Amino acid sequence: MFTVEQIEQAHEKVKSGADFPKYIREIKEMGVIAFETWVVDSHTNYFGNDNYQSSSKSQYEELSISGHTNRDAFIQYLKIHQKGETDYFTFCMHCAETGIEKWIVDLERMTCTYFDKAGNEILVEKIPS
Repeated sequence: MFTVEQIEQAHEKVKSGADFPKYIREIKEMGVIAFETWVVDSHTNYFGNDNYQSSSKSQYEELSISGHTNRDAFIQYLKIHQKGETDYFTFCMHCAETGIEKWIVDLERMTCTYFDKAGNEILVEKIPS
């Protein structure tokens, strides 16, 4: 099975949202079937077959997640991030500012779903293959 270190090595190649699809393909080949990233500190829980799970450490000091979700502003921030105009930490700050608590990537369905603090789905995106 995969290790967090292997996943982090693949993630180091990601410089912007534009690199995300290639990263997804690489970790899928490792056996990752889903992962859940928490915006508060960017710790991530990775899931594999047979209930395999591994978690990363916090990536930065805790951010405060807004209790008010601004879906339209979040989508704008996401679009600029996907064009490569912001780095990962800036994207996470934008998520916190607009009330996004976490995202879950399902590598079997090839979707990325963003959630607010109440657990509501704010946006479901298809990941380009």
